[in-house]
Amino acid sequence: MIEPQQQQQPIADATPLVTLSEAAAAKLRELTAEEANPNVGLRVYVYSGGCSGFRYGMMLEDQPTAEDLTVESRGIRVYVDRNSTQHLTGSEIDYLDTLMGAGFTVNNPNAVSGCGCGSSFRTAESEGSPGSCRH
Repeated sequence: MIEPQQQQQPIADATPLVTLSEAAAAKLRELTAEEANPNVGLRVYVYSGGCSGFRYGMMLEDQPTAEDLTVESRGIRVYVDRNSTQHLTGSEIDYLDTLMGAGFTVNNPNAVSGCGCGSSFRTAESEGSPGSCRH
């Protein structure tokens, strides 16, 4: 007996642009607890710099711009400009509080190497030579 062939549907890329760890979401809820603006969110971006080629930037933002992609993770809005998406797809934003300090960090699967100072990264597609480490 010949079985009918099943047509396979293309699998959509299920990789989220950016997610927040529970620790990061909790810290952001704490930081925005007194905000009256319901659009306040975390802006995450990548810019050229550092000794490995790219650096991360983050700040609280009142609202997205027309060029932003908006992601909601654990009830928090995250705004990412279109130029940064290629470097951030699949990344998790975490919040660490250790004896050495506290702050947000990015666990980025696109980073193939990083700087000794821990504030910059390089992707497989990155071109050019590393620069000096300036904070």
